[in-house]
Amino acid sequence: MKELVVISGKGGTGKTSIVASFAALAEKAVLADCDVDAADLHLVLEPTIQQREAFSGGSMAKVLEDRCTGCGRCMELCRYDAVREKQLDERKVYTIDPISCEGCGVCAHFCPEKAIDFSPAQNGEWYISDTRHGPMVHARLGVAEENSGKLVTVVRRAAQELGDEKGYAWGLVDGSPGVGCPVIASITGASLVLIVTEPTLSGMHDLKRVAQLTKRFGIATLLCINKYDLNPALAEGIIAAAASMSISVVGKVRYDTAFTQSQIQGKTLVEFSDGAAAQDVRALWDNVYAVMQRQDSTCASSSSCTGNCNGCAGIV
Repeated sequence: MKELVVISGKGGTGKTSIVASFAALAEKAVLADCDVDAADLHLVLEPTIQQREAFSGGSMAKVLEDRCTGCGRCMELCRYDAVREKQLDERKVYTIDPISCEGCGVCAHFCPEKAIDFSPAQNGEWYISDTRHGPMVHARLGVAEENSGKLVTVVRRAAQELGDEKGYAWGLVDGSPGVGCPVIASITGASLVLIVTEPTLSGMHDLKRVAQLTKRFGIATLLCINKYDLNPALAEGIIAAAASMSISVVGKVRYDTAFTQSQIQGKTLVEFSDGAAAQDVRALWDNVYAVMQRQDSTCASSSSCTGNCNGCAGIV
């Protein structure tokens, strides 16, 4: 199954809106929302959950108060200020603040009374759902929970297994913004990456950072400029910067309030409108689809693949 991952250097570029429209335009594609820290693809695609699984990204310390002698060793060793004093039946014991605890396990390891339990914690949930545009794997990370990169890996793996099981040819992944661990987990081993940017100075800056990341991983990369007509001069600067990085601009989408109107009605742009921006998105999908069809799977999976040759992506 070929896997297209859509990412952005910063939030708010319209990445998820474009992925949602791609879902409506693609045929036999399995969807994955890997922006687990702030998942919102479900707001447009309205999934019906078919399978629900707990996610544990690490362990959490918890003081067993009946065993605690109040020696304070845990507070002394904790580097995250997660240990608190507590009065219990006229004696001093200690407790762990679950928000501050980083799950390192030092307190449990060095507690002389073995009074600290260190067990796997549930950090969120992930789901396999049905949508009107095909199956979707998505997740919800708990408040202040971490290990989103590990959860992204779980979501992608489940989507790949689901696609192979159902015989789907395409995987569409809504990745995270930025260049952190969730993004790395989103793009590793992908067939193709589409970066969505906007004509702003921050958009230009963060585009360069995320493009360096995809280059480092040797993944074929394309670029879309959303809302390009809001600042045509800067959009041209982004096109020039992309050319210097050997990244082809395969789409320019005009600013259109229909994006917002479609979201309010729970629809993708291409379902809601046949206007100029919707036509831009359709043209963008056609270009991306053509690149994925041209990809040579043997070349793309090679460890020496740079992602920018004619045989792999046809984007030089």
